[in-house]
Amino acid sequence: MIDSGPDEVAIGLELYYTDSPGTGGRLKHAPEDFKVEEVSAYPPHSEGGRYTIARVTAENWEMNRLIRRLSRALGVGRNRIGFAGTKDKRAVTSQLMSFPVPIEKLMRLDLHQIEISEPYPAERGISIGSLIGNAFTIRATDTDLQGSELTSVVSTTRDQLESLGGFPNFFGVQRFGIIRPITHEVGKWIVRGDLEKAVMTYAANPFPNEKQDSQEARRKLEEDRDFKAALDYYPKVMNFERNLIGHLSRFPDDYAGAISSLPPNLQMMFVHAYQSYLFNRILSERLRKSLPLDRPIVGDIVLPADRNGLPQHDGGVPVTSANIDLVDKQVRQRRAFISGVLFGTESVLAEGEMGEIERSVIEDEGLSNEDFMIPSLHTCSSKGTRRELLGVVKDFNYLAQGNSITFSFTLNKGCYATSLLREYLKNEDLTNY
Repeated sequence: MIDSGPDEVAIGLELYYTDSPGTGGRLKHAPEDFKVEEVSAYPPHSEGGRYTIARVTAENWEMNRLIRRLSRALGVGRNRIGFAGTKDKRAVTSQLMSFPVPIEKLMRLDLHQIEISEPYPAERGISIGSLIGNAFTIRATDTDLQGSELTSVVSTTRDQLESLGGFPNFFGVQRFGIIRPITHEVGKWIVRGDLEKAVMTYAANPFPNEKQDSQEARRKLEEDRDFKAALDYYPKVMNFERNLIGHLSRFPDDYAGAISSLPPNLQMMFVHAYQSYLFNRILSERLRKSLPLDRPIVGDIVLPADRNGLPQHDGGVPVTSANIDLVDKQVRQRRAFISGVLFGTESVLAEGEMGEIERSVIEDEGLSNEDFMIPSLHTCSSKGTRRELLGVVKDFNYLAQGNSITFSFTLNKGCYATSLLREYLKNEDLTNY
C-alpha cells in the first residue's frame, strides 16, 4: 500500500491498495474515451402499460440537465422520468429510462447527442437502484509509460488486485465533484445545521480549475453577498447556483428554501456525498491497519448476496466467533460481502476492530445519528445503510497502444470505475479522472 496525494486525501481516498508504479495518463480526454452501458433490470413488458421503457444513449450530458431537457421536450414533470443510476457527464452513456408518455410521442424526439431506442410499454417504471451493474470501456491517454513498460506495470497491478479478489470499493471523485470537489462539504454543513454555509460553499467558493468567469462570479458573491446583483453576472450555464441565488434574492436568509429549490436528487446527493466521504475514511483506515477486505474478522457486519450476486445493503449479519467459519466460506464464494457503514439516523456500527474504526471516524467528525434527521430539508435526511468494502470486477481486459491503454470490465451497481482505475493510473490530479 502507498499513500495518496492531498487532493484524494481531501475526499477520503487516503491509500492505494497496490504498490505498483502508476501508469499516469488521463481519462475522458474526449467523451468517447469513457463508455458506460448499464446492465439493466428490465421491467416486465405490459401492453397498454402506463410507461414507456427505452434505452437512452447520451454523449456529454450531465444527468440533471439530461432529465430536465427530456422533461421539457416531453412536457412532463422531471420527477416522472425514471432512471436507475446517475452516470458520468463527460462520457457516452447508455441506460434504461421510463417515461409516462406513449411510445409514439417519445420516439418523435430529436435532441442533440441523445439517442432513444428499444422502446416498449410497461406498467411499472424505473427507480433509483433498479439495475444490476455497468459495463465500461475506458481509454486512458497520455500515459507516462509506454510499450513493454506500460504493459508490465498494468499486469503487476492486475495481478495484485486479482489476488485480493477485487479492489477497494471507494466512492470515486465523481461523487464529490471533479472540478470542484465540494459536494460532501455542502452535505457536512447541512448535517451540522449551518445552511447558510452550505449555500455559500456551493454557490460561491471559487476553485482554480473552473472557467475564469465562474471563478469571478463566485468570488464577487463571496465578497458582497448581494444575491439580487449576482443574478446579473452569474453565467447562465450555472443553472443550479442561479436557482439558489434567485430564491435568496426574493427571500433573504431563507437558506432552507434555497436548497429546496434544487432538484431532489441533487439535494440528496449533498448528504450522500458526506456519508461517502466518511465511508472512504473508514475504508482507508481499514487498509492502513492491514485488516482484510476479502476475509471477515470478528465484529464485522456482512451483507448477504441476492439472486443476482449483489449485496443486500440493509440486511447485515454480525460476525461472531461462533459463525466466522461459515461466514468466511460465504464471503469466499461471493455469497456475502464485508461492509462498512454509511452513517445515518438508523445506522448500527460494527463491533471489534472494525467497530473501533467506524466509531473513531464518526467521533472525529463530532457526529450522532440524530444529525442526519434534517427537519427543514426532509429530502436531505438519511437513515444510512452499509456498503461492501470490496468491489468485484468481471470480464477485465486491457489493450496498451503507444502511450494509451484501453480497459474494459463490468462492475456491480454502485461501484466506481475510477476507483478501480486509480489503482492503475495513480494520478494526483483529480481532473485527470
